[in-house]
Parts: sequence; C-alpha cells; structure tokens
Amino acid sequence: MKFKTFVTLFLVTIIATLNSCTPDDTVEDSTTNYSSQNEVDYTYTAFELETLNTLNDYRASKGLTPLKKANLLSWESEEHDQYMITNKVVSHEGFDARCQTIIVSLGALKVGENIAYSNNSATIKAIVNAWLASPEHKKNIEGDYTHFGISIKEDQITGKKYYTNIFAKI
Repeated sequence: MKFKTFVTLFLVTIIATLNSCTPDDTVEDSTTNYSSQNEVDYTYTAFELETLNTLNDYRASKGLTPLKKANLLSWESEEHDQYMITNKVVSHEGFDARCQTIIVSLGALKVGENIAYSNNSATIKAIVNAWLASPEHKKNIEGDYTHFGISIKEDQITGKKYYTNIFAKI
C-alpha cells in the first residue's frame, strides 16, 4: 500500500511540475530551408535516444508519422536544461528566443516545447506517461511536427533531472 501511495504521489508530482508550451503564432511561410549547414553537433545519451524512440513508438501506435531527430533542437533543449539547473527553476523562460532561432536556422513553420523535472530514479516510461496524461504535452507529442530534439540533464547538486523536448515542423 505504501508503494502504491508513493508511486501515485510521484506521478502527481511529475505531472504538476511538467510544462508545455506552443507559441500562439506560427510562421505561415519561411524562406529558409532545412539543410545540414544549419545543423549542429549533438551527442545523445542512451536515455535521450530511448526517450525519442519511446515518443516515436507512441506516435506510431496512433498512426502518426515518426519524427526525425534534429540536433539543433536538442542543442537548444540542452541550453534550456542548463538554464533551469543554474537558476533552479522549471519554466519556459526564453522559449520565444529558442523558437526564433529554430525558425530562422531551420525554416520551421511551428515549434512546441515540453519540459519536466524529476528525481533521479524516474523512468522514461514514467516521464512519457506523465506527458501523455497532460493535454498540452500530449498535444505536442501528437502534433503536426516533423522533427524533434531532447536533452536530459542532471543537476549535480540536487540529483534532479531536467527534461526539455522541442518539436518543430520543418
């Protein structure tokens, strides 16, 4: 019984700390095309790759097109994770700037973002399930996007993990 209560409280805590963001305005037309010259280097951890695969598996189960990795989206995600760790906040602060960078660099037509944080023992399944339990997060995961990126970073002082998942239609 204690374990069930713990798991329930844990999931409620994750859901309560998750955030989702989509800009109100989307770019109707773009003259910049996605190309490798706009791509940046990003080294994915096994946990990040498994999370992206889990999200694509979910999309496939709903008949949705799988999303492609875009290193710039992961790099922007990592920068935001570092910001949240440094400032001890969980927020979408700076999303408009990230969105503009992605639009200009990759010619994105629209951009969405999911963030979360958890204790160090949270599983990928728990994080993805919490995102799916939130209508705004689920909207991004199931959205009309073509690419995605992710960063999962641990605060070395608190042990908490910070997640930023950016989606873009390119």
